[in-house]
Amino acid sequence: MRIFSGIQPTGRKHLGNYIGAIRGYVEGQERGDPAIYCIVDLHATSVAYDPGTLPDYVLDTAGMLMAAGLDPDRCILFRQSDVKEHSELCWLLSSVTAYGELQRMTQFKDKVEREKELVRTSLFTYPVLQAADILLYKADEVPVGEDQRQHLELSREIARRFNATYGEVFVEPEAVIPGTGARIMDLQSPESKMSTTGSTEAGRVYIDDEPDDIVKKVKRAQTDSGSEVVRGPDKAGIANLIEIYAVARGVAPEEVEREFEGQGYGAFKQRVGDAVAELLAPVRERYGELRAHPGEIEAALRQGADRAREIAVPTMAEVHSVMGLGPR
Repeated sequence: MRIFSGIQPTGRKHLGNYIGAIRGYVEGQERGDPAIYCIVDLHATSVAYDPGTLPDYVLDTAGMLMAAGLDPDRCILFRQSDVKEHSELCWLLSSVTAYGELQRMTQFKDKVEREKELVRTSLFTYPVLQAADILLYKADEVPVGEDQRQHLELSREIARRFNATYGEVFVEPEAVIPGTGARIMDLQSPESKMSTTGSTEAGRVYIDDEPDDIVKKVKRAQTDSGSEVVRGPDKAGIANLIEIYAVARGVAPEEVEREFEGQGYGAFKQRVGDAVAELLAPVRERYGELRAHPGEIEAALRQGADRAREIAVPTMAEVHSVMGLGPR
């Protein structure tokens, strides 16, 4: 069972990243043979970014993944740009990707609204590079958030079309989406996903926030004018907090509703804030220890890239052969 997933190095990681993706990475580390996790710095260049801070963001992200439980000796953890086969396969997969399919990508449409000054071609072809990331390693499973389901379906279609056109090379990957916590929403705009770029500081809980700051943000979370701790129409803010608390405590959302029956929002928010602070505390502390030694994180990424190439290079040899590239 091969497992692959990638994560963007776009600044500090937040609660949505941790619940929706990182916890799944750690679980996959126990099942994957191997489990492969990539910090996708090439994807980060598809929108406006600061080249001076990107290398540090990569180390921040790697350190956070390791603090959460990823062990570079038990999984493959590497930086995308260190394995050149990703870029080459992206170009070759473009030969079996329909222009119309990329036009229909919801995330592209959303990001275009934010990239007014320059909409890059790389933003348009982002899903092809994502498919290359996955297919290069012939991954069986890809742990992702709900918002990435459309991209995974495109990756499956690209694999099918390539295999039908040139010959059987790629595996059609299956998305693994958490049943609870697949989509954590912004605390101040609960109709929108918590994100590094789209959310406000008040709407995001960072993994390395201090406990008091976490509690304050949760207590100020946007809710409705009611008082019942239940999910329902016009209760997006409370529904989001119920989901977060359910994950933090390892229970079903229905149990959360029963636990807080008859209690008001104030008591509930306090308990949610405390639970989140407790959930993230060991990760925050371990992250501080790891980030103090950037050379060790860099060494782990280089080791991971070497192991990733051991899989990527033979795959590209197969691709070259069936596509008629290079000498006979």
